[in-house]
Amino acid sequence: MLYDLIVVGGGAAGFFCAIQCAERKANVRILILEKSKELLSKVKISGGGRCNVTHACFDPVEMVNHYPRGQKELLGPFHKFLCGNMMGWLADHGVATKIEEDGRVFPVSNTSQSIIDCFMDLCLQYSIQIQTSSGVERIEQIKNTWSVSTSNTNYLSKNLLIASGSSPSTWKMIQNLGHSVISPAPSLFTFNIKNKLLDGLLGISIPFAEVRIQGQNLYESGPLLITHWGLSGPAILKLSAWGARILNMVHYRFTILVNWTGHEEEIVLKELLTMKQRHGKKRILPNPMFTLPKRLWKSFVTHLSIDTLNFGDINSTQINALVKLICACEFQVTGKSTNKDEFVTCGGIDTKEIDFKTMESRLFSNLYFAGEVINIDAITGGFNFQAAWTEAYLAAKSIATNN
Repeated sequence: MLYDLIVVGGGAAGFFCAIQCAERKANVRILILEKSKELLSKVKISGGGRCNVTHACFDPVEMVNHYPRGQKELLGPFHKFLCGNMMGWLADHGVATKIEEDGRVFPVSNTSQSIIDCFMDLCLQYSIQIQTSSGVERIEQIKNTWSVSTSNTNYLSKNLLIASGSSPSTWKMIQNLGHSVISPAPSLFTFNIKNKLLDGLLGISIPFAEVRIQGQNLYESGPLLITHWGLSGPAILKLSAWGARILNMVHYRFTILVNWTGHEEEIVLKELLTMKQRHGKKRILPNPMFTLPKRLWKSFVTHLSIDTLNFGDINSTQINALVKLICACEFQVTGKSTNKDEFVTCGGIDTKEIDFKTMESRLFSNLYFAGEVINIDAITGGFNFQAAWTEAYLAAKSIATNN
């Protein structure tokens, strides 16, 4: 059987391209090949199982600023299909979405199963074939037809979409064809830190903090979470995305400075001096300042041995030391941990070898790419999914129009 489209990869980009193609062209023959037993696995776990489908950023120029790799390439595509288009498409297919305060977009149902059910129902409606446990082992173009081989079956197709995510084996096959692959490195990871200041603080969440990597022009802000292995939360995840390449080169051993409040040192110093002058008889320990959580404040003042003092008793050296802990708290990072919900890899097919008007290979006709297999990635917040939706949309449009 000669398929109109074979999709390698049963994830977000692969499913959306297959469905978009089927919606655009009647009686199209489509096959999705997935190497594992599970389909749409990242969709399922994204956003803590709620599926952060996109981000409410409706300006393409603003949107691309959330992509450490892919800013220039995605600008044109985002003018064609952006978050509003995806939310509208989901609404048309029975999945209502909502925008949360931080801009993240989720199904109103608060479950990723709504997205999965929608996709699976549409595959059934359009007779899109799906084969799980079907890892692709060989790809080659024979005249104008693509030959795709698994361990026990060979398939033929007019068009081929590679949407296999961060798959080293697929990258190797693509390299064998002649495409260039930028070496992969982890992105969106948390920082491993062992420091007495963080002992006993598991679960503390800071609404807004600033984190800077010492010696690098890398800085991010946002919520921060103290975990049993170190630091996590949006501020850390975003910083890891922008610094993915640099941090990989230093083997994830570097120094960060954390400003727990976002206030400048001068402001913090002034408020502490005011507290000393006007409320000198107040004890330090039971009166945390700057909206710092009580347990974090206790860790700071205990570390400085001022937990038994009143504000009026602390000297200038102790005040300066407290200012440093609050505004430029130094931690040595000794490794990384994968954030299962948001794990992304930077690296992949060189963007120079892809036509971003159609997502077609510049080296081979009727070969398309979408999703994480390309050297494009974003910070956390639904941006990676939006890139996948957009790329899949463009590929499907080209496949349905020209074939």
